[in-house]
Amino acid sequence: MTDGLIQLPWWGYVLTALILAQITIACVTLYLHRCQAHMAVRYHPSVSHFFRFWLWLTTGMVTREWVAVHRKHHARVETEDDPHSPQIYGIHKVLWLGAWLYRREAGNTDTVQKYGTGTPDDWIERHLYTPHNGLGVLLLLAIDLALFGPLAGSLIWATQMIWIPLWAAGVINGIGHYWGYRNFEVGDASKNIVPWGFFIGGEELHNNHHAYASSAKFSNKSWELDLGWLYLRILGALRLAEVKKTAPSLIVNESKTQFDLDTVRALISSRFQVMANFAGEVLNNVHAEELHKLGADRTTRSLLKRARRLMRREASLLSDSARTQLRSALNLSPRLDTVYVMKQRLQAVWTRANAGQENLLLALEEWCRSAEASGIEALRDFSAKLKRYELAPATA
Repeated sequence: MTDGLIQLPWWGYVLTALILAQITIACVTLYLHRCQAHMAVRYHPSVSHFFRFWLWLTTGMVTREWVAVHRKHHARVETEDDPHSPQIYGIHKVLWLGAWLYRREAGNTDTVQKYGTGTPDDWIERHLYTPHNGLGVLLLLAIDLALFGPLAGSLIWATQMIWIPLWAAGVINGIGHYWGYRNFEVGDASKNIVPWGFFIGGEELHNNHHAYASSAKFSNKSWELDLGWLYLRILGALRLAEVKKTAPSLIVNESKTQFDLDTVRALISSRFQVMANFAGEVLNNVHAEELHKLGADRTTRSLLKRARRLMRREASLLSDSARTQLRSALNLSPRLDTVYVMKQRLQAVWTRANAGQENLLLALEEWCRSAEASGIEALRDFSAKLKRYELAPATA
């Protein structure tokens, strides 16, 4: 691999390609996604323009088009209007043809006009980045060939060209709605696909993102790696970035014994976390007790074990066969049936967010009275904890 201005051993070329690709994915997640699409962070103008220039050079993507397609994905997720849902198009089409699906939707004028507002519209955007979006990648090819020679340069350039279509358009949009684990039972099929954080800058935490789309931080569990958040903390320390919003965090105020409007606001803004806590502290505990009590029969034990996962899942995502299995298990245990009904009633409170905070307060108080009258210890304990929740002070 010779004839370039820079001479490296073979592993040096590989490392160079990976570093350059990582810069590109950082620009996508930090600028296009967290800043432009969701307005969760603001950058110093020099940083913003580096992101824009690098993306023009390495991807040819137009900021307004990318933002519009992504916002439409959130607005119409898992419907016929979702630009790239594997639930609609199938996993293989989104995984391998995700870039084509993106380009098709980016060419939809109505989508761009409706969802692409608020993106840069300065002179360089109008006269270079948008009308000549393919020029950057050709310039990059010339630079790579000059620096690294024909063979290494073309391979490094190809890696840069493949990286975003494969990992972002294919893996995140495809596998991120098809396979993985869920921290939050949102109304779509989004999944977290850890441990690929190093490769895709934290974008693998897709379920976390769909639960709290406007958050600049994607990680939720202590062991989840959001490499993009690490970059933001570094930029923030250098006063080059200002985080505008992160996901709300709940704390328990032991001195509280009754609901108030602050509690209502905390529960509404953190409803996905509340339901995750309910699953862990009520559903799991009561299920373990019932499995121990009723699980002597092998068939019953198998049915109850399957029910544990189904009870946690968002009900609207259950298939007909899954609903039948769940109902059969709940028929075996009145206590499991009770906690599942209480889960659905608590979820129904969140759907009344437009009813006014006073009405929500009354609905939560009624839910707690039912929980306390159920005779189920885990429900009573959760009811008491629910009244003590409040939002933790916001931190960057």
